[in-house]
Amino acid sequence: MAIANTITYQTEFDDVLQDRLDRPTTFKELCKLRISNERVFSTSYMSTTPAVQTVARGTGHVMQTYAETADTLTISTGRDLGVFVDWGDLAQSPWTKGTELFARIGALLNEFIETNFLAQHASWTDFDNASIGGGAGNITVSASNIDDMIRGVKREIREANGQSLMNQNGVGFDWRAADFEFLEAFVQANGFMTADKALEKGTVEGLHYLGADHYWSNDHTANHVFAGVKKSHMIGILKATYGRSHTIEFPAGDTNTYLSGLSYYSRVDIGHLVPNTLAGVTFDVLVA
Repeated sequence: MAIANTITYQTEFDDVLQDRLDRPTTFKELCKLRISNERVFSTSYMSTTPAVQTVARGTGHVMQTYAETADTLTISTGRDLGVFVDWGDLAQSPWTKGTELFARIGALLNEFIETNFLAQHASWTDFDNASIGGGAGNITVSASNIDDMIRGVKREIREANGQSLMNQNGVGFDWRAADFEFLEAFVQANGFMTADKALEKGTVEGLHYLGADHYWSNDHTANHVFAGVKKSHMIGILKATYGRSHTIEFPAGDTNTYLSGLSYYSRVDIGHLVPNTLAGVTFDVLVA
């Protein structure tokens, strides 16, 4: 005869909110950040360039004119995130802590900046399959053509007279995860010491290979990948709000009530600019 008692068992919880699977953010490496409390940044470029004239001996010199056009970056796009926790839950939930919540809020706001940066592809110069010697259309990335893409971007930077800027800031690629896998396959299959090292240890984001720095992101707009001279895309970030954490006791529920608990809150305000003179060295790589 089987005897069965009704038993409740002690449950142990890890003292963490969760193991965070934060998406990678590359904007701090690839973009020029202007962190300030100013709303508008103004720059300019020479939109009409004076032309060199033929010298005719014994005749007067004809003065030339030029024109400047303003480029502006306006910090106006914002996102925020607030998380409310009841006082009772704060007391009884050992893994719901402000440090964990703010860490998660900060990661999510940085992921917004990353997605918003990569959504600016219309401001960049198109780079498609014709740019690597194929037919017009999007590039189907593979281990056999990813090196052509890297060389092609560097060629177009040189054709846009961006060699000195490329030497100064470097070239960056922000691949998709699957593209980065093809890059890893190419690195492991080519060379000697480099291939041996890649076979032994694999590759990681920030890899410098073929004269460029390689990163990856999961936040691309579909069929668009960033490449070009690093720091050519400018992001303005409002200093007063970025990275600031606020705790609000008894936050308002509506016009007549207050919530019994604590709110954890943060926000970010940003703006973008690709200066006209740098658009030719910043590429929207069109991928299948």
